[in-house]
Amino acid sequence: MTRPMNITEKILAAHTNLDSVAPGDLISAQVDLALANDITAPLAIDVCREIGVEKVFDTEKIALVSDHFVPNKDIPSAEQAKVMKEFAEAQGIKHYIELGQGGIEHVILPEKGLVLPGDLVIGADSHTCTYGALGAFSSGVGSTDIGVIMATGRTWLRVPPTIRVEYEGKLRKWVGGKDLILFTIGQLGVDGATYKTLEFAGPVIETLPMDQRLTMCNMAVEAGGKSGIIEPDEITRNYVAQRAKREPVYYTGDADATYESVMQIDVGQIEPQVAFPHSPDNVRHISQAGDIPIDQVFIGSCTNGRLDDLRTAAEILKGKTTAKGTRFIVIPGSSKIYREAIQEGILETLVEAGGVIGPPCCTGRFNNQQELSGSDGTSQKRGLSGGSCGGCGFGGSGKDRIS
Repeated sequence: MTRPMNITEKILAAHTNLDSVAPGDLISAQVDLALANDITAPLAIDVCREIGVEKVFDTEKIALVSDHFVPNKDIPSAEQAKVMKEFAEAQGIKHYIELGQGGIEHVILPEKGLVLPGDLVIGADSHTCTYGALGAFSSGVGSTDIGVIMATGRTWLRVPPTIRVEYEGKLRKWVGGKDLILFTIGQLGVDGATYKTLEFAGPVIETLPMDQRLTMCNMAVEAGGKSGIIEPDEITRNYVAQRAKREPVYYTGDADATYESVMQIDVGQIEPQVAFPHSPDNVRHISQAGDIPIDQVFIGSCTNGRLDDLRTAAEILKGKTTAKGTRFIVIPGSSKIYREAIQEGILETLVEAGGVIGPPCCTGRFNNQQELSGSDGTSQKRGLSGGSCGGCGFGGSGKDRIS
């Protein structure tokens, strides 16, 4: 007999030969999209070759994105990218995406319609959980697992229990999805959702634009989550309709579905959040942050390099300049976002404010060309980061030292 299921359980069941699944079940599931980048792909490629499979399971269901060590900072990073490129060419992989053609993997895959509602997506990157914002089950694994998936098209999973987080009330000015997820991580801790799904719901989520939903699901892993997910609605359908090249499948949970726990959060209590070193759960309201001088501000990454993020920054900085002694680096999440930000005059505003615009990639987090150094020569001194790891500096919506 089929049991009532939430959205995560329905998607997982649909990718097996089972009528229903429950938390703790071990399942073998068909994968709709396997993802790797220039750091994680070379190891996965080695595994795929060791298995002895001459051809990947489906050349249209693998995405290889060159985005972490590009532009290449040295010979080893160039060799990493070369291994992935040559493998993609030899296998005829359709979705091999170079620097200049796309951008950050977790930004461009939804943007290009490669991930759709109802999909099961597995990636060799911890922030693969981003795609739950579309109503897909998505999760990160190691390169070995991706190598096997590239060869077979299948993976094994333990069905995760689900924590449902319901957001109610009225958002304060400048508070958005990044603040909601940072506050939630502060409540749960970095291991509070280990191997669990975080399902974001409630009237506040229903009003959030897709960019902010992607940000929230992206950071589910910072609480230890196996995945983050939001049930699809009209906002989802409108987003997908402009991008999909195949038919999406829209799942919603049953009314009597069970959850491990339900958290209820009144967003009216949430100010812009700041995550202090050295952990994303070391979160404070902006009013509790104190007067801290900032050496560097970074806006970018798979969490905060979307158009809405750049629009917000431009709105704040219009007619202003960054404070003396503060570096301001902006990396748009994709080539499309870069072009749109030019067309809207956003990048002009940010450059006039003293910003430096980099190419669409993960370079601000992974490439040592942009290592944060303080005036005393020490690295990683004090930074306000709009990146995915709140503990890598100060992450959130604080606006410190803008003159």
